[in-house]
Amino acid sequence: MQLKRVVVTGLGALTPLGNNLQDYWAGLTQGVSGANLITRFDASKFKTRFACELKNFNVEDHIERKEARRMDPYTHYALVVTKEAIEDAGFNLDTVNKDRVGVIWGSGIGGLLTFQEECVAYGRGDGTPRFNPFFIPKMIADIASGHISINYGFRGPNYTTTSACASSNNAMIDAFNLIRLGKSDIIVTGGSEAAVTEAGVGGFNACKALSENNESYATASRPFDQTRDGFVLGEGAGCLILEEYEHAKARGAKIYCEVMGGGLSADAYHITAPHPEGLGAKLVMRNALEDAGMKAEDIDYVNVHGTSTPLGDVQEARAIQDVFGEFAYKLNISSTKSMTGHLLGAAGAIEAIATIMAIRHGIVPPTINFSTPDPELDPNLNFTFNKAQTRTVNAAMTNTFGFGGHNTSAIFRKLE
Repeated sequence: MQLKRVVVTGLGALTPLGNNLQDYWAGLTQGVSGANLITRFDASKFKTRFACELKNFNVEDHIERKEARRMDPYTHYALVVTKEAIEDAGFNLDTVNKDRVGVIWGSGIGGLLTFQEECVAYGRGDGTPRFNPFFIPKMIADIASGHISINYGFRGPNYTTTSACASSNNAMIDAFNLIRLGKSDIIVTGGSEAAVTEAGVGGFNACKALSENNESYATASRPFDQTRDGFVLGEGAGCLILEEYEHAKARGAKIYCEVMGGGLSADAYHITAPHPEGLGAKLVMRNALEDAGMKAEDIDYVNVHGTSTPLGDVQEARAIQDVFGEFAYKLNISSTKSMTGHLLGAAGAIEAIATIMAIRHGIVPPTINFSTPDPELDPNLNFTFNKAQTRTVNAAMTNTFGFGGHNTSAIFRKLE
């Protein structure tokens, strides 16, 4: 069977650096920190009192108030970025074959705020069950993909992937595979997350995953720095329109790049800690290269998972050295989480967008907030510290790993 080619024709972003694609990219290339003290709730008694929240976002600017009240914020974010990406892709909603347009979305948690609010309200009552009739439809992790499909009438494959922080990269790889197998012409894919809540911050604090550097919150997300002490929680969404190449060419679509391959693997080691030898990380990058039919030396840039945790950053860097060998020293490596924080299930989507924009513009976003070298890391690797670097990026890889040992890696290339 001849596999079809898959390209990216539309992008949408809602991030702590900006509420659309262009503002997001500008924030990345300028090395802006998206971290601030939490405004969403009183965090004064929490171990971590800061996060990478969205800025100046009002859902009623995008969704009618009555409808918005029936959705969790993670669905709001999904609909906003999908609209931007569809407009960016420029396909005609009146003439496209909607039977062959799918939606595959990623979210690690889904409607956390809804779940929290309903359970807190019940706990404060007299035990009589009084729940909002929209409680379950607002909360469940698959509902964003459902809303996107309903909103646009897309009747192709429709589901949600949940693999913790790898969720939206998982969704994108699934979308890529369905299109190249000929099952769909277009798939709306990406992910969204809205976990900056009491439950989200408190829960990640309890498992000692978050940075507690409240005095220096703007620089607390510091991947590969010796003083890193955990990730910074972020929120938002990213959307990619994946399209079969001949379909895109026939309609004269703008094409950002080609999707070349995707890798999947498991650490099979621990529920939260990475494998100490990076076995899953090595395997997933090798799987992605094999799937793409490419060699390690074909890659110019790796957008790493790089969450700013003591163990994870070291293991990923060593895995890159093992997979790329001597060519690792010719790579640009960067963690855009140093700016956006960690968007959990949406991380893969916004980081894929950053990777694609690096290919398109020949600019590698930096890893900001670096000051203290880690003796565990090879100083000869180019982590693109503190300032964006200009270079030709013909092909790039993006990694996302999740609690449970889920690993994903995707590869994009300039269209040839």
